[in-house]
Amino acid sequence: MRFFSDNAATVHPRVMAAMADANHLDTAYDGDGLSRSLDARLSDLFGTDVAALWVPTGTAANCLALAALCPPHGGVICHRDAHIQNDEGGAPEFFTHGAKLFLADGDGAKVTPETIAAVADAIPNDVHRVQPHAISITNATEYGRVYTPDDVAAIGTLAKRRGLGLHMDGARFANAVATLGCTPAAVTWQAGVDALSFGFVKNGAMSAELLVFFRPDLADVTRYRRKRAGLLFSKGRYLAAQVIAMLEDDLWLANARAANACASTLAAAAGGRLVHPVEANEVFLRVTPEEAAALRAQGFDFYDWAPGEIRLVTAWDSAADHVAALAKAIAAL
Repeated sequence: MRFFSDNAATVHPRVMAAMADANHLDTAYDGDGLSRSLDARLSDLFGTDVAALWVPTGTAANCLALAALCPPHGGVICHRDAHIQNDEGGAPEFFTHGAKLFLADGDGAKVTPETIAAVADAIPNDVHRVQPHAISITNATEYGRVYTPDDVAAIGTLAKRRGLGLHMDGARFANAVATLGCTPAAVTWQAGVDALSFGFVKNGAMSAELLVFFRPDLADVTRYRRKRAGLLFSKGRYLAAQVIAMLEDDLWLANARAANACASTLAAAAGGRLVHPVEANEVFLRVTPEEAAALRAQGFDFYDWAPGEIRLVTAWDSAADHVAALAKAIAAL
């Protein structure tokens, strides 16, 4: 009974079927009909003109976005627990050719205008110091917390006032939107976001993530960077097919709602053990090593996050009986 990561979830049958349907002769790379339709499809979803590029991983989406927003001599402000800081193996620095990450604070891995300003204001404006050029936020965060449209708009206002680009790591963007009940536009470009890493792999896709530019001109050079980094697949239609299948009939939202509901069930059983409010599909619990061992002995798989703390992640395909059994086991600790 796996609650280790939504990366391990199965591929949705409709995504599999879409890939099979794409298994016919077409133009290579991103010149096929499916890939060329992404700009229009995502523009419809967000209600504004965007440029949408498929990539195979979330790391690629994040780092190509940062490279578009920040020059090699610049810096990106992010939370100190952000994925780009702790879990991408130096890829942001690699893709930007040396840009620096500035680390800000905030509860639940959420930065605020105040914590961002505290970092930026401490940097003298002179040639001897790296200057910030962008901000990166994660929605939902590494601790499953969600930025509301107002949260993002406050950061977007700060970014615009200071001339900084704003990137959103949306590996679990679907889970955030499902929780908020808002339009995708309200929490992105309408709030000042310039580039979004739109995650699908954790939510039912096989190998497709999407880089959405709300400033379409940023995509021009990114297409060259994607090729130079070895990320321009020759059979790109199979990635585009996955994205399109997830968008049709809002499958991306239905899957996220299913994952979030499972997490809510676990949260209800956890009581005072919760480390963070459960706002998406991640649950962090305080347990002793003995209690963690007792859960594993019952067949539950999860991640040891910190001393005395575990992380449980639900997915679109989490089995109801597995979720119920884990909830019962947590309540019985």
